Amino acid sequence: MKFHHIAALALVAMAGASAQAQPSQGVSKDTITLGSIQDLSGPLAGFGKQVRLGMMLRVDEANEQGGINGRKLDLKVEDSGYDPKKAVLAAQKLVNQDKIFIMVGHIGTAQNLAAMPVQFSKNVINFFPITAAREMYEPFHKLKYSFAATYYDQIRLAAPKLIKEKGAKKICTIYQDDEFGLEVMRGGEAALKSIGMEFTEKTSYKRGATDFSSQVAKMKSSECDFVILGTIIRETIGTIGEARKTGFNPTFLGSSAAYTDLIHKLGGKPMDGLYATMTVQHPYLDEASQPIRFWANKYKTKFNEDPTVFSVYGYNAVDAFIKAAQKAGPNLSTDSFIKAMDTMVIPPDMFGSAEATFGPQKRLGSDLSRLSQITDSKWKVVSDYVKP
Repeated sequence: MKFHHIAALALVAMAGASAQAQPSQGVSKDTITLGSIQDLSGPLAGFGKQVRLGMMLRVDEANEQGGINGRKLDLKVEDSGYDPKKAVLAAQKLVNQDKIFIMVGHIGTAQNLAAMPVQFSKNVINFFPITAAREMYEPFHKLKYSFAATYYDQIRLAAPKLIKEKGAKKICTIYQDDEFGLEVMRGGEAALKSIGMEFTEKTSYKRGATDFSSQVAKMKSSECDFVILGTIIRETIGTIGEARKTGFNPTFLGSSAAYTDLIHKLGGKPMDGLYATMTVQHPYLDEASQPIRFWANKYKTKFNEDPTVFSVYGYNAVDAFIKAAQKAGPNLSTDSFIKAMDTMVIPPDMFGSAEATFGPQKRLGSDLSRLSQITDSKWKVVSDYVKP
């Protein structure tokens, strides 16, 4: 009788212990399953493909070195086509069928906002999404971690310095009529307020627009000498191309959304002179920095295409995950990962990222960005990180 009683107590104790140290999904004895949602077939497919290859490069490196605390990484990627509805389906598959441990480097603002509830209901962290929207860390949620200085802060901090440097008197903005464009425009308003100025002219366009002649004419007739661009690729090229054609040559400043080699590859010589805010630098194969050159050529050898800044975003997101997972130790769970992340300091890397720090209430690694300018059809870093 006594023996049975002790055995029963032992079982109760064991049940209690296992409830406490409940293993998280996606972590087995020898594997950690990572998920990511990319645009592989829609308007950002160029970027999505590059993020995916950057992630794969870092996963392969880690696995060649024996994985993390003896576990290999298994990366599963789904396509959203840049459609929030498809992002929800992709998240459901990754979370419920593939049983991922964490979502890494999901691209797109609306897509992340649509997928997060699916993840959060299963305690799956949203880690370093590829978007600079404030919602990636606000409002606070223990399962949100973001690395990208927001579009708002990029412009708020970079514009005043550049406006003063250029002695600009009339500031205008052209922006996409959606959350992305508005964030850039609001950053511009905050920047101008801090130096006692306001916009001389504001003009916007609908997503997908291809003709910017009326917007450019409006800014030209207002004699703007400085233009803040809430534009991405095609609209940046379209606006600047139209301006040059009409002999309108203000200083153009874009956000990190315009910091891509596609601007000078597709836009050619007229794009020279454009400034953009950025963090990590574009990895040209003939880059002066030897570590970047080595990395870029390794990527090119593996995938038979040139890397881009989006390849670096993917690579760095997985690298940050690896650092925190190693720190979390062999008993990896969502809780132990969060505990590790909340004391993380990620030092600057070879691509020039700013130091990133996290804490129990701090879910954005760094709000700093710096400036790059297109010179002779190539991005060149022209400023250090702009401190407020």
